[in-house]
Amino acid sequence: MAEQVVADLRERCATPVSLLRDVAVEMADEMRAGLEKEGGSRVKMLLSYVDKLPTGREEGLFYGLDLGGTNFRVLKVQLGGNDQRIANRESRAVAIPPHLMSGSSSELFGFIASELAKFVADENKGNSFSSGKKRELGFTFSFPVRQHSIASGTLVKWTKAFCIEDAVGEDVVVKLQTAMKKQGVDIHVAALINDAVGTLAGARYYDEDVIAGVIFGTGTNAAYVEKANAIPKWEGDLPESGDMVINMEWGNFYSCHLPVTEYDQALDKESLNPGEQIYEKLTSGMYLGEIVRRVLLKLSVQTAIFGEIDHTKLKTHFHLRTPHTSAMHHDETPDLKIVEEKLEETLGISGTSLETRKMVVEIIDIIARRAARLAAAGLAGILKKLGRDGSIDKRRSVLVIDGGLFEHYAKFSKCLETTLSELVGEELSKSVVVKHADEGPGIGAALIAASHSQYRNVEGNPDVKD
Repeated sequence: MAEQVVADLRERCATPVSLLRDVAVEMADEMRAGLEKEGGSRVKMLLSYVDKLPTGREEGLFYGLDLGGTNFRVLKVQLGGNDQRIANRESRAVAIPPHLMSGSSSELFGFIASELAKFVADENKGNSFSSGKKRELGFTFSFPVRQHSIASGTLVKWTKAFCIEDAVGEDVVVKLQTAMKKQGVDIHVAALINDAVGTLAGARYYDEDVIAGVIFGTGTNAAYVEKANAIPKWEGDLPESGDMVINMEWGNFYSCHLPVTEYDQALDKESLNPGEQIYEKLTSGMYLGEIVRRVLLKLSVQTAIFGEIDHTKLKTHFHLRTPHTSAMHHDETPDLKIVEEKLEETLGISGTSLETRKMVVEIIDIIARRAARLAAAGLAGILKKLGRDGSIDKRRSVLVIDGGLFEHYAKFSKCLETTLSELVGEELSKSVVVKHADEGPGIGAALIAASHSQYRNVEGNPDVKD
């Protein structure tokens, strides 16, 4: 019976190349539909209003602020142009007190501004700034935002642990700018971006062949460079650069070709957003451990594989997390000792046989491989949309990925890379490069602030407009 459950899982999670190619085609089709008109696709294809990415020639001192979870990071970078690139950098991570995550927006942004004020005050002690020079900041805000310009956007809803009702529908840049003014911090917010756009910018600074920034962490998203004249829903004059960075919000992608199992359906039905973010629920770190838990629960209930156990932990949603399954997946001890320890520590399952532990690893492998191969299909979809799948443009194409799932789950990242090579073919795979992001989204925000700077620092006249 246990072997049959695993065999059924393997069959239903199968991702043959033919299926993955269908997924890639549908991703490209959904991208086109999302660019055609607002609401034209489940993949939102949001305009980021970033039309100039950093080139490496930028000079001056710029700030970044990265808010996306229970910590935020403030940083400054000294850009030295082609010769020095990032000549100097400083950063500081700050934990957000839990009560501020559900209080008022003025309290949250006031706290952030006060920490930024301390950061600036500390730096001024070292005379890092000449007086009169206008300071500019890039703001990475990794929550759903409806953007109106490069430096304005209204909050659609909070996610993660945040629930500050008076901020929903409000411009988060105005909130931050107002809070900084109250703290006496004279900094202009030059750009509002999300983490995928920041990842793209941070990588493009060093490599002009970077075409997309992708996140595979707790959640997933992608941003890429599109030709502005290929965006039918664009209104107004086209940007001088001819380019526009698109924030795909691809976690909401869905295709009938996605191999969805009974476990995925149950997870989705019981989630906070049923029917939404299906691609994310199949490919991101928040959900992989939970899917495995559901399979193990069925095994335990329907078979005697784990013996007589207390099912309390095994029945608790999200009690088994992806870092746990990753540790088990990478267990190379002869008797799978790590698997034995993790099962006992996290789920209260003890006394397992080696054969049972091998079966657990097999289940984890099936779920992780499906995630990685579907992730690769998404990347192939971007290449197809841009004609970089060998059909039109054969230039070097660099895809930069950030996020803990890609960085720390080696079997996931390796499988993603080999699957993408499989999809694009041996010849094209020589010019398609997958890289881990060297720079975080906070640096990317500072670099976008630099590339969209409203001021150039002219000696003796620091605030001359461009």
